[in-house]
Amino acid sequence: MGNSNVRPADMERITTPALAEAFIAEQLAALQTQIGDKKVLLALSGGVDSSVVAALLIKAVGRQLVCVHVNHGLLRKGEPEQVIRVFRDEMDANLVYVDAVDRFLDKLAGVAEPEQKRKIIGAEFIRVFEEEARKQEGIEFLAQGTIYPDILESGPVKAHHNVGGLPEDLQFELVEPLKFLFKDEVRVVGKALGLPDNMVFRQPFPGPGLGVRCLGAITRDRLEAVRESDAILREEFAKNGLEGKVWQYFTVVPDFKSTGVKNDVRAYEWPVILRAVNTRDAMTATVEDVPFALLQHITARITAEVPGVNRVLYDLTPKPTGTIEWE
Repeated sequence: MGNSNVRPADMERITTPALAEAFIAEQLAALQTQIGDKKVLLALSGGVDSSVVAALLIKAVGRQLVCVHVNHGLLRKGEPEQVIRVFRDEMDANLVYVDAVDRFLDKLAGVAEPEQKRKIIGAEFIRVFEEEARKQEGIEFLAQGTIYPDILESGPVKAHHNVGGLPEDLQFELVEPLKFLFKDEVRVVGKALGLPDNMVFRQPFPGPGLGVRCLGAITRDRLEAVRESDAILREEFAKNGLEGKVWQYFTVVPDFKSTGVKNDVRAYEWPVILRAVNTRDAMTATVEDVPFALLQHITARITAEVPGVNRVLYDLTPKPTGTIEWE
């Protein structure tokens, strides 16, 4: 594994299943040597990087790996259930599921400033993870889904993977088997490990989750409107051949209402904003030209199926001047 954070110059790009298998075999040996008979802890979000690390470690050390999945209430529809199904039920992972929904949403109540929301979510995650870590015995290692762009962009570890805010007595030795891989290589390895496509090819998702797509102060009903409308958008993009073609797509629900009409009476409800963008490096982004008929169909579904919503808008702003996310 080594201490160097520089990708070896002669390291071949992992572009094929055969190269992925060779990488996996090499990492299994390295992980078994590093960890031995000790236990390793992993914060398993269900994202691409943490899922691939989990699958690798399960192959390497089995139930010596303790996966902690924290449901903070800000995940997309069906994601906590998928983590449990794939890792606990199918891979026999030693998985600790923490339902912390009320705890997070109570802390976020009334907080409208985006950066403050991010700080609360990050700090509370570390507290929950620390509590779960203290319940375990014999943990000597902390696994993280750090990948090479994280090292290039933000130093030795990625902010939302790094639980470096843990107290002094919980400073475990790091295990970072993906730290020399680029995201496309991680996906090839994930496929070779047998993870499902909708996990391996999951589009980028912010660390604070839907917390930055429920604009302003988060309320439970508006958060559900984000979750349900996002699920409809993803379902329709998949049905219409846009899944995998569009880099990132999601819905946003702002903290204001407008007058509409439902069942022949005035309805004072929220709008849902659709966002669909393409990018190479996330520094600039263009807006996907979604067929108008599909936008109309998605609008009809969202306004009919999502409580509290009476309008659907499409964000036509590239980056710059907009950012990809709204907060």
